[in-house]
Amino acid sequence: MKQRSDLTFKHNLARHRHGWLRLTPAYSIKLVNQILDEHTFTSVLEPFSGTGTTGLVCGERGIACDLLDINPFLVWFAKVKTRNYSKAEITQTRQALADILANLKDETEAWHPAIHDIDRWWSISARTLLGQLHNLILQHEGAVRDLLTIAFCRCSIEWSNAAFNHQSMSFKAPKNMEPEELFPERETRLERFAQEVTWILEGAATPVQGAVDVRLLDSRNVQVEPEKYDGLITSPPYPNRMSYIRELRPYMYWLGYLTNAKQAGILDWQAIGGTWGCATSLVGKWQPNGTTVPHEGFNEMIAEIKARSPVLSNYVHKYFIDMVHHLGSVYTQMRPNGRIFYIVGNSKYYDTIVPVEEIFASIMRDAGFTDTLVTKIRKRNSKKELYEFIVSARKPS
Repeated sequence: MKQRSDLTFKHNLARHRHGWLRLTPAYSIKLVNQILDEHTFTSVLEPFSGTGTTGLVCGERGIACDLLDINPFLVWFAKVKTRNYSKAEITQTRQALADILANLKDETEAWHPAIHDIDRWWSISARTLLGQLHNLILQHEGAVRDLLTIAFCRCSIEWSNAAFNHQSMSFKAPKNMEPEELFPERETRLERFAQEVTWILEGAATPVQGAVDVRLLDSRNVQVEPEKYDGLITSPPYPNRMSYIRELRPYMYWLGYLTNAKQAGILDWQAIGGTWGCATSLVGKWQPNGTTVPHEGFNEMIAEIKARSPVLSNYVHKYFIDMVHHLGSVYTQMRPNGRIFYIVGNSKYYDTIVPVEEIFASIMRDAGFTDTLVTKIRKRNSKKELYEFIVSARKPS
Protein backbone atom coordinates (compact mmCIF):
# COMPACT_ATOMS: atom_id res chain seq x y z
CA MET A 1 0.00 0.00 0.00
CA LYS A 2 1.29 3.46 -0.98
CA GLN A 3 1.54 6.62 1.12
CA ARG A 4 -1.00 8.46 -1.07
CA SER A 5 -0.19 12.09 -0.35
CA ASP A 6 -3.36 12.94 -2.30
CA LEU A 7 -5.30 11.67 0.74
CA THR A 8 -3.56 14.15 3.07
CA PHE A 9 -3.64 17.92 3.59
CA LYS A 10 -1.15 18.30 0.72
CA HIS A 11 -3.93 17.70 -1.79
CA ASN A 12 -5.87 20.67 -0.38
CA LEU A 13 -3.13 23.31 -0.47
CA ALA A 14 -3.78 24.74 -3.95
CA ARG A 15 -7.58 24.50 -3.74
CA HIS A 16 -8.33 28.03 -2.60
CA ARG A 17 -10.38 27.98 0.62
CA HIS A 18 -9.24 24.44 1.40
CA GLY A 19 -5.63 25.64 1.30
CA TRP A 20 -6.00 28.89 3.22
CA LEU A 21 -4.20 27.46 6.27
CA ARG A 22 -2.60 24.08 6.62
CA LEU A 23 -2.71 21.80 9.60
CA THR A 24 -0.39 18.84 9.13
CA PRO A 25 -2.78 16.14 10.45
CA ALA A 26 -5.60 17.38 8.19
CA TYR A 27 -7.05 14.96 5.65
CA SER A 28 -7.84 15.33 1.99
CA ILE A 29 -11.10 16.64 0.55
CA LYS A 30 -10.95 13.52 -1.64
CA LEU A 31 -11.91 11.34 1.33
CA VAL A 32 -14.90 13.53 2.23
CA ASN A 33 -16.10 13.65 -1.36
CA GLN A 34 -15.70 9.88 -1.69
CA ILE A 35 -17.95 9.31 1.33
CA LEU A 36 -20.50 11.87 0.15
CA ASP A 37 -20.53 10.31 -3.33
CA GLU A 38 -21.45 6.96 -1.83
CA HIS A 39 -24.03 8.14 0.73
CA THR A 40 -26.85 10.69 0.72
CA PHE A 41 -26.83 12.93 3.78
CA THR A 42 -28.97 15.95 4.60
CA SER A 43 -27.27 16.94 7.88
CA VAL A 44 -23.65 16.12 8.75
CA LEU A 45 -21.79 16.40 12.07
CA GLU A 46 -18.03 17.04 12.27
CA PRO A 47 -17.06 16.83 15.98
CA PHE A 48 -13.31 17.46 15.48
CA SER A 49 -13.52 20.15 12.84
CA GLY A 50 -9.91 21.40 12.86
CA THR A 51 -9.50 23.52 9.73
CA GLY A 52 -13.07 22.81 8.62
CA THR A 53 -12.38 20.44 5.72
CA THR A 54 -15.57 18.40 6.13
CA GLY A 55 -17.72 21.49 6.67
CA LEU A 56 -16.45 23.27 3.58
CA VAL A 57 -16.86 20.22 1.33
CA CYS A 58 -20.41 19.75 2.61
CA GLY A 59 -21.15 23.44 2.16
CA GLU A 60 -19.83 23.39 -1.40
CA ARG A 61 -22.17 20.49 -2.14
CA GLY A 62 -25.19 22.16 -0.55
CA ILE A 63 -25.26 19.89 2.52
CA ALA A 64 -25.88 21.29 6.00
CA CYS A 65 -23.00 20.64 8.40
CA ASP A 66 -22.31 21.44 12.06
CA LEU A 67 -18.65 21.78 13.05
CA LEU A 68 -17.40 21.42 16.62
CA ASP A 69 -13.98 22.18 18.07
CA ILE A 70 -12.54 22.96 21.49
CA ASN A 71 -9.91 25.37 20.15
CA PRO A 72 -11.27 28.95 19.79
CA PHE A 73 -8.82 29.82 17.01
CA LEU A 74 -9.97 26.84 14.93
CA VAL A 75 -13.60 27.81 15.54
CA TRP A 76 -12.84 31.33 14.27
CA PHE A 77 -10.93 29.99 11.27
CA ALA A 78 -13.62 27.48 10.28
CA LYS A 79 -16.23 30.24 10.42
CA VAL A 80 -14.14 32.47 8.16
CA LYS A 81 -13.36 29.58 5.80
CA THR A 82 -16.95 28.40 5.37
CA ARG A 83 -18.98 31.63 5.22
CA ASN A 84 -20.23 33.43 2.12
CA TYR A 85 -18.77 36.80 1.16
CA SER A 86 -20.61 39.48 -0.76
CA LYS A 87 -19.11 41.37 -3.70
CA ALA A 88 -19.12 44.45 -1.51
CA GLU A 89 -17.06 42.73 1.21
CA ILE A 90 -14.50 41.53 -1.34
CA THR A 91 -14.26 45.02 -2.85
CA GLN A 92 -13.87 46.54 0.63
CA THR A 93 -11.07 44.08 1.43
CA ARG A 94 -9.21 45.04 -1.75
CA GLN A 95 -9.53 48.69 -0.77
CA ALA A 96 -8.36 47.90 2.77
CA LEU A 97 -5.27 46.22 1.32
CA ALA A 98 -4.53 49.31 -0.75
CA ASP A 99 -4.96 51.52 2.32
CA ILE A 100 -2.61 49.34 4.37
CA LEU A 101 0.08 49.40 1.71
CA ALA A 102 -0.28 53.17 1.38
CA ASN A 103 -0.22 53.88 5.12
CA LEU A 104 2.48 51.43 6.20
CA LYS A 105 5.68 53.39 6.88
CA ASP A 106 8.97 52.50 8.50
CA GLU A 107 7.83 54.31 11.65
CA THR A 108 4.41 52.58 11.82
CA GLU A 109 3.89 51.22 15.33
CA ALA A 110 4.46 47.48 15.68
CA TRP A 111 3.02 45.09 18.25
CA HIS A 112 4.60 41.74 19.15
CA PRO A 113 3.02 38.85 21.08
CA ALA A 114 4.62 37.47 24.22
CA ILE A 115 5.59 34.19 22.57
CA HIS A 116 8.56 32.56 24.30
CA ASP A 117 11.93 33.25 22.65
CA ILE A 118 10.42 35.24 19.79
CA ASP A 119 13.88 35.69 18.23
CA ARG A 120 13.83 32.02 17.27
CA TRP A 121 10.55 32.47 15.44
CA TRP A 122 11.13 35.61 13.38
CA SER A 123 14.00 37.85 12.38
CA ILE A 124 13.82 41.47 13.54
CA SER A 125 12.68 42.62 10.11
CA ALA A 126 10.00 39.94 9.77
CA ARG A 127 8.45 40.43 13.18
CA THR A 128 8.56 44.22 12.84
CA LEU A 129 6.62 44.07 9.59
CA LEU A 130 4.20 41.52 11.03
CA GLY A 131 3.64 43.77 14.04
CA GLN A 132 2.94 46.76 11.80
CA LEU A 133 0.55 44.78 9.59
CA HIS A 134 -1.18 43.46 12.70
CA ASN A 135 -1.94 46.94 13.98
CA LEU A 136 -3.19 48.19 10.60
CA ILE A 137 -5.43 45.13 10.10
CA LEU A 138 -7.03 45.76 13.51
CA GLN A 139 -8.30 49.10 12.21
CA HIS A 140 -10.77 47.16 10.05
CA GLU A 141 -13.78 45.12 11.13
CA GLY A 142 -15.90 42.11 10.23
CA ALA A 143 -15.27 40.17 7.04
CA VAL A 144 -12.57 42.60 5.88
CA ARG A 145 -10.51 42.06 9.02
CA ASP A 146 -11.04 38.30 8.88
CA LEU A 147 -9.87 37.92 5.27
CA LEU A 148 -6.83 40.14 5.84
CA THR A 149 -6.03 38.12 8.96
CA ILE A 150 -5.95 34.85 6.97
CA ALA A 151 -3.31 36.40 4.70
CA PHE A 152 -1.47 37.64 7.81
CA CYS A 153 -1.46 34.13 9.29
CA ARG A 154 -0.08 32.65 6.08
CA CYS A 155 2.72 35.21 6.00
CA SER A 156 3.51 34.76 9.70
CA ILE A 157 4.44 31.13 8.99
CA GLU A 158 6.11 31.75 5.63
CA TRP A 159 8.34 34.44 7.14
CA SER A 160 9.18 32.45 10.27
CA ASN A 161 12.21 30.32 11.07
CA ALA A 162 10.01 27.40 12.13
CA ALA A 163 9.69 24.14 10.20
CA PHE A 164 6.45 22.20 10.54
CA ASN A 165 7.33 19.34 8.21
CA HIS A 166 7.71 16.69 10.91
CA GLN A 167 6.42 15.83 14.35
CA SER A 168 9.26 17.48 16.26
CA MET A 169 9.14 21.16 15.28
CA SER A 170 12.53 22.65 14.51
CA PHE A 171 13.90 26.10 13.76
CA LYS A 172 16.18 27.34 11.03
CA ALA A 173 19.04 29.60 12.04
CA PRO A 174 17.72 33.19 12.22
CA LYS A 175 19.17 35.76 9.84
CA ASN A 176 21.15 38.54 11.48
CA MET A 177 20.81 41.26 8.87
CA GLU A 178 22.21 44.76 9.07
CA PRO A 179 19.58 47.56 9.15
CA GLU A 180 20.49 48.89 5.67
CA GLU A 181 19.80 45.44 4.21
CA LEU A 182 16.22 45.27 5.46
CA PHE A 183 14.49 47.58 3.00
CA PRO A 184 14.55 45.31 -0.09
CA GLU A 185 13.40 42.36 1.99
CA ARG A 186 10.60 44.47 3.44
CA GLU A 187 9.32 45.44 -0.02
CA THR A 188 9.39 41.82 -1.16
CA ARG A 189 7.40 40.76 1.89
CA LEU A 190 4.80 43.45 1.33
CA GLU A 191 4.39 42.25 -2.25
CA ARG A 192 3.94 38.75 -0.89
CA PHE A 193 1.29 39.87 1.59
CA ALA A 194 -0.62 41.57 -1.25
CA GLN A 195 -0.39 38.38 -3.33
CA GLU A 196 -1.77 36.34 -0.44
CA VAL A 197 -4.73 38.69 0.03
CA THR A 198 -5.50 38.56 -3.71
CA TRP A 199 -5.37 34.75 -3.73
CA ILE A 200 -7.60 34.51 -0.65
CA LEU A 201 -10.16 36.83 -2.22
CA GLU A 202 -10.36 34.55 -5.26
CA GLY A 203 -11.44 31.74 -2.94
CA ALA A 204 -13.76 33.97 -0.95
CA ALA A 205 -15.67 34.80 -4.13
CA THR A 206 -16.81 31.18 -4.54
CA PRO A 207 -20.22 30.36 -3.02
CA VAL A 208 -20.89 27.99 -0.10
CA GLN A 209 -24.40 26.68 -0.72
CA GLY A 210 -24.95 24.52 2.36
CA ALA A 211 -25.61 25.90 5.84
CA VAL A 212 -22.41 25.50 7.90
CA ASP A 213 -22.49 26.21 11.63
CA VAL A 214 -19.35 26.23 13.79
CA ARG A 215 -19.47 25.86 17.58
CA LEU A 216 -16.96 25.89 20.43
CA LEU A 217 -17.59 22.58 22.18
CA ASP A 218 -15.78 19.73 23.96
CA SER A 219 -16.38 16.62 21.88
CA ARG A 220 -16.09 14.32 24.86
CA ASN A 221 -19.70 15.31 25.47
CA VAL A 222 -21.45 16.13 22.18
CA GLN A 223 -24.78 17.73 22.99
CA VAL A 224 -26.23 19.60 20.02
CA GLU A 225 -29.64 18.13 19.21
CA PRO A 226 -30.79 14.51 19.69
CA GLU A 227 -31.08 12.55 16.45
CA LYS A 228 -30.27 15.58 14.29
CA TYR A 229 -27.67 14.03 11.95
CA ASP A 230 -27.80 11.29 9.33
CA GLY A 231 -24.06 11.51 8.67
CA LEU A 232 -20.82 12.10 10.57
CA ILE A 233 -17.42 12.53 8.89
CA THR A 234 -14.39 13.34 11.00
CA SER A 235 -10.75 12.69 11.73
CA PRO A 236 -10.10 12.91 15.48
CA PRO A 237 -6.64 13.53 16.94
CA TYR A 238 -4.44 10.45 16.70
CA PRO A 239 -2.93 8.86 19.85
CA ASN A 240 0.59 9.67 18.67
CA ARG A 241 1.44 12.62 20.96
CA MET A 242 1.33 15.12 18.10
CA SER A 243 -0.22 18.20 19.65
CA TYR A 244 -2.44 20.49 17.56
CA ILE A 245 -1.44 23.42 19.74
CA ARG A 246 2.14 22.96 18.54
CA GLU A 247 1.29 24.21 15.04
CA LEU A 248 -1.36 26.68 16.10
CA ARG A 249 0.65 28.65 18.67
CA PRO A 250 2.02 31.31 16.25
CA TYR A 251 -1.46 32.19 15.00
CA MET A 252 -2.99 32.06 18.46
CA TYR A 253 -0.40 34.39 19.99
CA TRP A 254 -0.68 36.97 17.21
CA LEU A 255 -4.49 36.89 17.27
CA GLY A 256 -4.71 37.12 21.06
CA TYR A 257 -6.05 33.64 21.82
CA LEU A 258 -2.88 32.94 23.85
CA THR A 259 -0.83 35.28 25.99
CA ASN A 260 1.43 32.78 27.77
CA ALA A 261 2.69 29.21 27.56
CA LYS A 262 0.58 28.01 30.49
CA GLN A 263 -2.60 28.81 28.58
CA ALA A 264 -1.37 26.68 25.67
CA GLY A 265 -0.73 23.74 27.99
CA ILE A 266 -4.14 24.05 29.67
CA LEU A 267 -5.92 24.17 26.31
CA ASP A 268 -4.01 21.12 25.12
CA TRP A 269 -4.96 19.29 28.31
CA GLN A 270 -8.61 20.04 27.61
CA ALA A 271 -8.28 18.69 24.06
CA ILE A 272 -8.29 14.95 23.39
CA GLY A 273 -4.75 13.71 22.85
CA GLY A 274 -3.03 16.93 23.95
CA THR A 275 0.52 16.75 25.32
CA TRP A 276 1.86 20.32 25.23
CA GLY A 277 3.41 21.90 28.31
CA CYS A 278 1.57 21.15 31.56
CA ALA A 279 -0.64 18.61 29.72
CA THR A 280 2.20 16.07 30.00
CA SER A 281 2.52 16.42 33.77
CA LEU A 282 -1.25 16.34 34.21
CA VAL A 283 -1.62 13.16 32.19
CA GLY A 284 0.91 11.52 34.51
CA LYS A 285 -1.53 12.06 37.40
CA TRP A 286 -4.62 10.98 35.46
CA GLN A 287 -6.84 8.09 36.64
CA PRO A 288 -9.58 6.29 34.64
CA ASN A 289 -12.09 6.56 37.51
CA GLY A 290 -13.96 3.40 36.69
CA THR A 291 -14.52 3.88 32.94
CA THR A 292 -13.34 0.92 30.86
CA VAL A 293 -12.43 0.53 27.20
CA PRO A 294 -14.49 -2.32 25.69
CA HIS A 295 -11.80 -3.97 23.57
CA GLU A 296 -10.30 -7.41 24.15
CA GLY A 297 -6.63 -7.15 25.07
CA PHE A 298 -6.77 -3.41 25.78
CA ASN A 299 -5.61 -3.68 29.41
CA GLU A 300 -2.75 -5.97 28.45
CA MET A 301 -1.64 -3.48 25.78
CA ILE A 302 -1.69 -0.65 28.34
CA ALA A 303 0.35 -2.81 30.75
CA GLU A 304 2.99 -3.41 28.04
CA ILE A 305 3.38 0.31 27.44
CA LYS A 306 3.38 1.03 31.17
CA ALA A 307 6.32 -1.30 31.68
CA ARG A 308 8.36 1.10 29.52
CA SER A 309 6.67 4.40 30.35
CA PRO A 310 3.86 4.99 32.87
CA VAL A 311 3.23 8.45 31.40
CA LEU A 312 2.79 7.14 27.86
CA SER A 313 0.52 4.35 29.07
CA ASN A 314 -1.64 6.95 30.83
CA TYR A 315 -1.68 9.03 27.66
CA VAL A 316 -2.94 6.14 25.52
CA HIS A 317 -5.36 4.98 28.20
CA LYS A 318 -6.85 8.48 28.64
CA TYR A 319 -7.17 8.95 24.88
CA PHE A 320 -9.44 5.93 24.51
CA ILE A 321 -11.42 6.69 27.67
CA ASP A 322 -12.12 10.10 26.13
CA MET A 323 -13.23 8.35 22.93
CA VAL A 324 -15.59 6.11 24.93
CA HIS A 325 -17.30 9.23 26.27
CA HIS A 326 -17.25 10.87 22.85
CA LEU A 327 -18.79 8.01 20.90
CA GLY A 328 -21.38 7.41 23.59
CA SER A 329 -22.54 11.01 23.27
CA VAL A 330 -22.39 10.91 19.46
CA TYR A 331 -24.82 7.98 19.44
CA THR A 332 -27.55 10.21 20.90
CA GLN A 333 -27.06 12.81 18.16
CA MET A 334 -27.39 10.44 15.20
CA ARG A 335 -30.67 9.58 13.51
CA PRO A 336 -31.70 5.93 13.15
CA ASN A 337 -29.74 4.51 10.19
CA GLY A 338 -27.31 7.45 10.44
CA ARG A 339 -23.76 6.56 9.43
CA ILE A 340 -20.49 7.62 11.04
CA PHE A 341 -17.03 7.72 9.41
CA TYR A 342 -13.81 8.18 11.39
CA ILE A 343 -10.45 8.63 9.65
CA VAL A 344 -7.87 7.33 12.12
CA GLY A 345 -4.28 6.14 12.25
CA ASN A 346 -2.76 3.38 14.34
CA SER A 347 0.26 4.00 16.58
CA LYS A 348 3.30 2.22 17.97
CA TYR A 349 4.99 2.71 21.34
CA TYR A 350 8.26 0.84 21.73
CA ASP A 351 7.38 -2.68 20.54
CA THR A 352 3.64 -2.35 21.17
CA ILE A 353 1.26 -1.66 18.31
CA VAL A 354 -1.86 0.31 19.29
CA PRO A 355 -4.58 -0.94 16.90
CA VAL A 356 -6.55 2.29 16.94
CA GLU A 357 -8.88 1.23 14.15
CA GLU A 358 -9.88 -1.99 15.93
CA ILE A 359 -10.36 -0.24 19.26
CA PHE A 360 -12.57 2.40 17.62
CA ALA A 361 -14.68 -0.35 16.06
CA SER A 362 -15.06 -2.01 19.47
CA ILE A 363 -16.08 1.26 21.14
CA MET A 364 -18.60 1.94 18.36
CA ARG A 365 -20.22 -1.47 18.85
CA ASP A 366 -20.34 -1.01 22.61
CA ALA A 367 -21.99 2.41 22.15
CA GLY A 368 -24.77 0.73 20.14
CA PHE A 369 -23.64 1.15 16.54
CA THR A 370 -23.77 -1.77 14.11
CA ASP A 371 -22.26 -2.72 10.73
CA THR A 372 -18.79 -1.59 11.77
CA LEU A 373 -16.28 -1.67 8.93
CA VAL A 374 -12.53 -0.99 8.94
CA THR A 375 -10.99 0.05 5.60
CA LYS A 376 -7.25 0.59 5.22
CA ILE A 377 -6.65 3.62 2.98
CA ARG A 378 -2.95 4.49 2.97
CA LYS A 379 0.54 3.95 4.37
CA ARG A 380 1.72 6.72 6.66
CA ASN A 381 5.10 8.42 6.35
CA SER A 382 6.67 7.19 9.59
CA LYS A 383 7.13 3.65 10.91
CA LYS A 384 6.47 0.77 8.52
CA GLU A 385 3.63 -0.62 10.64
CA LEU A 386 1.61 2.60 10.58
CA TYR A 387 -1.42 3.09 8.34
CA GLU A 388 -4.55 5.19 8.11
CA PHE A 389 -8.04 3.72 8.07
CA ILE A 390 -11.68 4.70 7.71
CA VAL A 391 -13.74 3.15 10.52
CA SER A 392 -17.45 3.34 9.82
CA ALA A 393 -20.64 2.18 11.48
CA ARG A 394 -24.42 2.69 11.45
CA LYS A 395 -26.95 3.52 14.14
CA PRO A 396 -29.69 0.86 14.05
CA SER A 397 -33.18 1.82 12.89
